[in-house]
Amino acid sequence: MTHGFSLTDDPWLLLPAAAGGPAQERSLRTALLEAHEFGDLAVEIPTQRPAVFRQVLLPVILDALGRPADEREWMKWYSTGQWSQEQRLTLQEYLDKHQGLFDLFDPVHPFGQVAGLSTAKGETKNAGLIVATAATGNNVPLFTSRTEGDAFSLTPAQAVHWLLHTQCWDTAAIKTGALGDPQAKSGKTVGNPTGALGQMGVTLLAGTTLFETLLLNIPVGAPPTSTDLPQWKRRGLADPRSAGTPQWRTRAPEGLLDLWTWQSRRIRLFPEATDEGVRVTRVLVAAGDRMPHTPETEPHTMWRVEPTGGRKSAKSNGGTTLPRRPLRLQPGKAAWRGLDALLAPERQFREAGEKTSGFATSKVLDQAGGLVLELGESYPLRVELSGVAYGNQSAVIDDVMFDALPLPLAALEADSDIRSALLEVAEQAEQLATAVNHLSADLRRALGTEPIPWDKGQRPGELVLHALDPLVRRLLRGMRGVEDLERIEAGQLAWEQLAWRRSWEIADRLLQAVPVGAFVGRGTAQGEGKPERTHRVPLAEASFLRRRAEILHRADAVRRKSANSDNE
Repeated sequence: MTHGFSLTDDPWLLLPAAAGGPAQERSLRTALLEAHEFGDLAVEIPTQRPAVFRQVLLPVILDALGRPADEREWMKWYSTGQWSQEQRLTLQEYLDKHQGLFDLFDPVHPFGQVAGLSTAKGETKNAGLIVATAATGNNVPLFTSRTEGDAFSLTPAQAVHWLLHTQCWDTAAIKTGALGDPQAKSGKTVGNPTGALGQMGVTLLAGTTLFETLLLNIPVGAPPTSTDLPQWKRRGLADPRSAGTPQWRTRAPEGLLDLWTWQSRRIRLFPEATDEGVRVTRVLVAAGDRMPHTPETEPHTMWRVEPTGGRKSAKSNGGTTLPRRPLRLQPGKAAWRGLDALLAPERQFREAGEKTSGFATSKVLDQAGGLVLELGESYPLRVELSGVAYGNQSAVIDDVMFDALPLPLAALEADSDIRSALLEVAEQAEQLATAVNHLSADLRRALGTEPIPWDKGQRPGELVLHALDPLVRRLLRGMRGVEDLERIEAGQLAWEQLAWRRSWEIADRLLQAVPVGAFVGRGTAQGEGKPERTHRVPLAEASFLRRRAEILHRADAVRRKSANSDNE
């Protein structure tokens, strides 16, 4: 029996109306043509969002309409709030022309797969293999309610999402060897890297409608070259870059279309008819194309600029740039703790030192920063960061990371007061966490025990950062549209006064838990020829209070002024 599921005309994208209301599944055609009528794309797990945008939505627009040549043309597209009649017609014609290439179960060119992909013994695996949250083989996610023995039955809409997700985030290591793959040996391939997005933190921008979100994630520049094609146009058997055969290559992407639709795996879905309709219950996942490194044309990642190691800086080296690599997210670390990288515009990125790394923000975020005047400083921009933490030689998924920040556009201007204020706030939060860690270490020494190692256990500074997290996010949201320095200073003072109390609440818990014996104190040797240092609870408390006052200097100044007024 022939099954069919058209991404262009069958519903699979879960979208709410822009005005609010419950989300409904829409087809690719409806989602794109009426993008201004829809809000945020809803997905099962956050890492599916960049997979859907990069593997389907953005490349269809780029291949059909090209890309704005510069910021002026970008604003022309954006200012109407929806596609022009001409753009709608072009998108419609594109989807009509290539409709056959978007059929998930097409017998000749199944979307994102290889028709007839098989192994020498005809093996297939449970469909849970492509579900990142499922237990399969060595990949046993924490707190999963399923086991490897559970049968998975995916609807076509679910199968599309997990197919795209696998191309972007699949685990590394051994993959099934496919017939027709000359590099497969003994029924397997080894040395497979993770999916194309696995080695970077993805930075997506979100606007108030799907239309705005799509435009915010399209970088301006020259149109695609004749060799830069999406994977659905690279299906010919004679094409050495074909994504429609079991053979794969190690190569660099030809451009954005190739990069966004990168086929890091060769996959085949096996649909079957059930009482509930067509379901995907079995899959085959084999090796796919390998990218030697992430190209600097990648628009959706922040960058770490490698330390110079004594080399000349980028600016003084004849324009030669220093090596850079994608910046990865750290599990459990809020996105605002990386504001130094997030707000490091390409036009003036933080340069690397001899032993310290520099940073550059993503191209799309840098581009948004250059459009502050056009979009308006109060524009409700949201920055979404997602990534995957792998374990055991990247063969298992340890954690799926996601964070969304409300970001004032003015913070993306290199010399803005808001940017300076937000960077100071993020630094203050880190310093308060360090101050509480030092307090904890001094209290433990007063008890005659060693401080908690920095790389083992949870140190109390993490509790401080957790307590400060909602305050930082509230400040980020509140700074939208703020222009005058007086209001910025008022916002920083309000933040410091709240942080003053929250950090003391954590510190006070530590002090209250200390037994009476610690007040006597303990002496610790400081090295040959140096006097012994005594650690007592009162000294530890005084040191913390002094450091807190230095960090939160505005709040301390107001407190002192108020105390002086009371004494007069």
